Amino acid sequence: MIERGGFRPGERLPSTRTLARAKEASAATIVEAYESLVERGLVQVRPRSGYFVAPSRKPGKATAAPKTKIDRAPAIAAIEEPVAVSELVFQVLAQIRQRQVVPLGSAFPGPSLFPLPRLAQDLARAARRMDPWRTVEDLSPGSLELRRQVAKRYGLHGLAVSPDEIVITSGAMEALNLCLAAATRPGDVIALESPAFYASMQAADRLGLRVVQVRTDPVDGIDLDALEQAIRRNGVKACWLMPTLQNPLGASMPVERRRALAKLLARHDVALVEDDVYAELRFEDPLPPVKAFDTKGLVMHCGSFSKSLAPGYRVGWCVPGRLRQAVERAKLSTSIATSVPAQEGIAEFLRQGGYERHLRRLRRTFSDNQRRFRAAITAHFPAGTRVASPEGGYFLWVELPGRREAMKLYARAVKEGISVAPGPMFSASGGYANAMRINCGHPWDERTARAIARLGRLAN
Repeated sequence: MIERGGFRPGERLPSTRTLARAKEASAATIVEAYESLVERGLVQVRPRSGYFVAPSRKPGKATAAPKTKIDRAPAIAAIEEPVAVSELVFQVLAQIRQRQVVPLGSAFPGPSLFPLPRLAQDLARAARRMDPWRTVEDLSPGSLELRRQVAKRYGLHGLAVSPDEIVITSGAMEALNLCLAAATRPGDVIALESPAFYASMQAADRLGLRVVQVRTDPVDGIDLDALEQAIRRNGVKACWLMPTLQNPLGASMPVERRRALAKLLARHDVALVEDDVYAELRFEDPLPPVKAFDTKGLVMHCGSFSKSLAPGYRVGWCVPGRLRQAVERAKLSTSIATSVPAQEGIAEFLRQGGYERHLRRLRRTFSDNQRRFRAAITAHFPAGTRVASPEGGYFLWVELPGRREAMKLYARAVKEGISVAPGPMFSASGGYANAMRINCGHPWDERTARAIARLGRLAN
């Protein structure tokens, strides 16, 4: 169309998202196609604006492709326009608040699986005997007793962390956002996994950051060669990665790859926001976080009790390394402190014991559920459907065969009272059109079994 005059010099071309929908192709395929036109000098990239037809050329004279702020390469998908996943995320979150909806699209495990009555008793006991001065003393970085208990958990995972290195936050999301903000400035480039946890893309958009997504394997995690290529080409300032039970794939990086990742980041002096909220949910022995191999204070490790013990209490933490003071002050200047009674209640629960016993029950439930869900999906979904087999947690990544679209399935499922998380939620450029994430962290019952069977029929 360019050569025949269908698109004129200087005219803007359709966005990758629009073209992906129109051609029923992945966003990565569209980006690769556009880049081939850039290499031929037919198309130019304008940062944060998109693709445009190159100025007219004299016959037989080639024009070098212009330099862009974010280069693209195999296994890397970059964007330069605002991330547009928030509206879809908010739709899915709104649906799962309704109790009558089967919450297969939820990001949270079933609340009935947690020792909430016992936690309530511990919270009440801690609140009754709390010194009023604690409301002042436990401002950021947070309760010393809770930080001591968290430090003990690090010790069980083979990592020596002092309570003074820990900052208590209002859930992991605050920890992750504070760390990302401390490590970057507006306009910086950050690297995310592909597919990625949607909140990382929302955070990047809110902070005015540019995103490069790097191919991530459902078993071994992020492609380290592609990550280094992205760092070299794009001047990446920070990464937000989930090495253990990655959301949505469920991938867990082997120990040697974690060590290699830490060395890679150290070579290039790139910060890592390590999202480790599912670490306690691995079925086998825990894996050391990337933080365990950090020699320069570049890794900002973030965790939470929301997925493993106390959903709704909104208590998380981070170990920000060399940016600890910046994170602590940012916490103090934004939300001042995390709920003191909630901190004390969880500290009391940990101090009294029983957390390990609870985790064993929770992991067993998730393991049994994963087996049941995988069997049901295999039985009811179209032939050729692929389902991940993670080493823990409560998410299953499902890829439909052929050109079946998860967004269409999502819309049909909503009408049936079933929520799923469609693949485009996890891509900055609308990719993974044939994939979805299914939550298997709620108790398995007849209602859930019927929902999976119905979802399979809708997908056929």
